[in-house]
Order: sequence, then structure tokens, then C-alpha cells
Amino acid sequence: MFCVLQGAFVCGCFHRDPPADVTIMNGAEPESLDPAVVTGIPEMRITKALFEGLTRLDAHTARPVPGLAERWDVSPDGRVYTFHLRTNAVWSTGDPITSADVVWSWLRALNPATAGDYAGQLFCIQGAEDYYNGKLKSRGQLGIRAVDAHTLRADLNLPVPFFLDVCAFPALAVVPRTAIEKYGDRWLHAEPLPTSGAFTLGDWRLNSRVRLLRNPRYWDAAHTASGIIDLLPIGSANTALNLYQTGAADIVWDKDLVPFELLDVLMKRPDFHTFDFLGTCFFRFNTTRAPFNDPRVRRAFALATDRRRLVKKLFPTGEKPAFHFVPDSTANYHPPDGLPFDPAQARQLLAAAGFVNGKTFPGVQYAFPAAAGGAGNVQGKIAVELQQMWRDGLGVNVELRQIERKIFYNAQSRLDYDLSASSWVADYDDPNTFLDLFTANSGNNRTGWKNARYDDLIRRADLQTDTARRAEFFRRAEEILVNDEAPIVPLYFFEGFNYFDPEKIEGIWQNALDEHPLQYIRKIRRRASDGGGAPNHP
Repeated sequence: MFCVLQGAFVCGCFHRDPPADVTIMNGAEPESLDPAVVTGIPEMRITKALFEGLTRLDAHTARPVPGLAERWDVSPDGRVYTFHLRTNAVWSTGDPITSADVVWSWLRALNPATAGDYAGQLFCIQGAEDYYNGKLKSRGQLGIRAVDAHTLRADLNLPVPFFLDVCAFPALAVVPRTAIEKYGDRWLHAEPLPTSGAFTLGDWRLNSRVRLLRNPRYWDAAHTASGIIDLLPIGSANTALNLYQTGAADIVWDKDLVPFELLDVLMKRPDFHTFDFLGTCFFRFNTTRAPFNDPRVRRAFALATDRRRLVKKLFPTGEKPAFHFVPDSTANYHPPDGLPFDPAQARQLLAAAGFVNGKTFPGVQYAFPAAAGGAGNVQGKIAVELQQMWRDGLGVNVELRQIERKIFYNAQSRLDYDLSASSWVADYDDPNTFLDLFTANSGNNRTGWKNARYDDLIRRADLQTDTARRAEFFRRAEEILVNDEAPIVPLYFFEGFNYFDPEKIEGIWQNALDEHPLQYIRKIRRRASDGGGAPNHP
């Protein structure tokens, strides 16, 4: 075959990539595939396929099940976990995965130099927070120990009911020490890249695709249903729908990739799916900047926000107004009521803070991430609605500031904003995954807000083994968060949404965490003798 290169004919043969077994529209281009640093759902879907932890989440229930650890023992007081690794767990390169690999991976996640926002997931381990803050003099004081090559012991500060869920989180995945120490920040470019999960990295072409290949050495490779999966970074809802309609894509994750004006029509089709989902859309204040360092101003903005109007006007897909932060369906928890829509009280609070009828209120901006189109544009629509509500209810004019996605999240982390669009999706089914965000040392706080009473209530909740007592501590903490101090304002609870044809794709089960392990997803191949009958199951 001949090709033209800068006007010259070059003789050579091109290798044509084989087609993928399954092609998925995965939203934004991944910022990284390092499980210790990723924060976005599109990235996490991929990292979970490449790197596994001691546990993983069940595809049906999203509850933790054995991963690299085949079993574990828990002490009677719930503070000591002893994990027994699989003897057949190996890297994709064939080298054994040992408990020392787990210890090294967890220490790396705890190292501030790694710059992972989820290092706090490990703070429940004895000495982990002090290690992160440089206060621990000896690593031997840390409650992580390799007992032998296939046994790991984790000593916790307190009994953590969701510790097995935490062990399934990307930040605690087992990553290859040899590649990271050899290549540093470019370790994901190692060839071959050792992976611990169901897939290896075929290639990562920026703004084109991430290709995953079945890992034949994965301990459960017999149940990896597809040999090649392509994940495409498509940000345009119209493009995603067109690719799906023409058969170029099999699955589209997320409502952001649905044309907003077609939502009410498309959601009636059998290949468009909605489901209960633990996620909250909210906005946050930068409490280090005036005037939002005054809780009266923050509460005034909350009271002037009409969530019911917002949901009724913008969401035909079942979202529910949120007056508290933790979704109602979260396990073992009953949240507080939160602040209602009360513009009269909002104006009183604003006046008490020195801004009668909004006069002399300083110029502030509401920041939100840019989207290519479709339902992703809903953040812009929300911003317009909030701007109008605050103008009508408070006499305050807020400028809208749309920012490219990567820059937006960086600015949020640096507290370079006044008000900021935000959302949170549960990492596990427990109120802690929401409320722990706003403790003083949480990397995901991003408000500048610190409240010792709030932190103490979260700590006391975490010490509790009694479910009802634990829930009461969490509830009192959430009252501080959404009623008294209001560093955030909840807007609505998400409704899960994706689209795929169940007559053509199997291995996807809807659950409250929107957890769909890629290893079980496959196209249904029908025998000609069946006339398109039964699927060819693995």
C-alpha cells in the first residue's frame, strides 16, 4: 500500500487495527489513567478495568466482592482486616502480585507528592493521616503490613462499616511499582504496561480513543466477556447519538451525551434507561472570599434558590429537588430537611449582612464547566436560572463564567472562584461518602470552609457501630452543612441515565452507584440457525 507523506510517496504496509468488540461513548477525554489521581467518572471507568484492588464492586448490586483478595478476616471489634491474596493473581506481564505490591500502592496513594485528591480514603488506617501530613516518624507505625507474600493486615483507627467498599476504590488499586519507579510520571507509557485488572492498555490516542485488551493473565480472565473495548472521548451529544444510531457505538454513558431537546422523546424508547442513582448536583461557595465568608450571605443565596422550579423547568427525566445533600435512598440514613425556598427570609438575612435589597453587593461570578452540547449544556441552563432567581429574590447581579473543563476543576481546587457548579456521585452506599467531603482535611472540600463541630460529628459517627446512633451523628453534621453554615447549596438529586440496546448488548445491570464493570459487557452474538435467537454466552 502507498501513502502520501508531505508530498512524497512512501512505500510500506499499514497494520489495520482490528475492530472493537464493544465501542462505548465515555464522555470527556481522560485527564489521567493513574488510579491514585483520577477524580472523574470517565477516568475511573477505565482505571477500574486496568487496575484492581483487594475488592471490586459487584456488577449487579455495586456491593464489594473479592478482587485480588480471595477472602478476608475481620476482628471482633471491626478494627483489624486480614486479607488473603489469590495465589493466581499476577500482573499482565506474568509476575506475581504480592501483599508488598499492595502496601507500596497504598503508601504511594498516601504520599502528598502523588497529589491524589482521594488520599483521605486511607485515613481510617492507623497512622495514615499523620503519614500523609509528615508527622509519622517511622513507617512501622503505620497500620499497613505485609504479613507474608499473600497476606496483608490493615489496622484501622475505628470500625469502618464501608472499609471493603473503600478497598474497591481506584485510589487503593494495586499499581506496578517497577514501572512507576523506572518511568516516573510517564509510567503509563511503559511497554508493556503491567496491569492488575481484567484488561491491558492497547493504546491511548488523545482525543480519539482508549483501547482496552483482554488480560489473559487476569485471575478471572475466563469471565472477561470481550477481547477489545474502545472508549471514545466524545463530548458532543449530537455526535454521540449519531454514532449510536449508525451502529458505530454500542453504549453511551451519561445524560451529558443526550441532546437536551430530545430527552423527553428519547427516554420513552426501550434502549434509553433511567434508574435510581446516588448523586447530587449542588453549588459551592468560596468561603475564604468576602462576602461569602459570612454564613448569613450563604444562607440568603440558599433561601433564594427555587429548586422545584429549576427541576420542573429543566428536567423531564425524573430528577428530584434537593434540600439536603445526602440522597434520600442512601442506606441506613434519614437526612434533615434543609433550607426551604423563602425569598423574604433571604432578603432579611442579606440585609442583616449589610446588603439591603442587594445594594452595594460586590461583583461576583458563578463558574461552571463548558460542555460541547446536549444535556451537558444543562449546567449553563442552570446558571442562567440561578442568575435570574438571585436577581429577582435578592437584587443581586451575578456574572456567569463558563470555563473549559480541566481549567474549571483546577480553579476550583485552588479556590479561584466565588460560586461554583458542583456535583458528587457516591463512591459507596453510605452517608459518609457525601458528608466526609466537607471535613477540614478533605481534598474534595474545595470551599475553604472548616468547622470543628462538623468534623467532630463526622469523627463520632465513624466511631459508632450502632447504625441508628451513627446516623444521628451524621444527621446533626448535615444540619450544620445545609442549614446553619451552608458552604454548599444542594440543587437536585440525579437520575441515572444511559442508552444501549438490550437486544444487542448484555452484561449491564443498573444499580444505585451506576457501576458497570467493563469485563462483563459484550455484544450478543446470535446463531444463524436460531434466526437471531439465543445469545452466545461465555
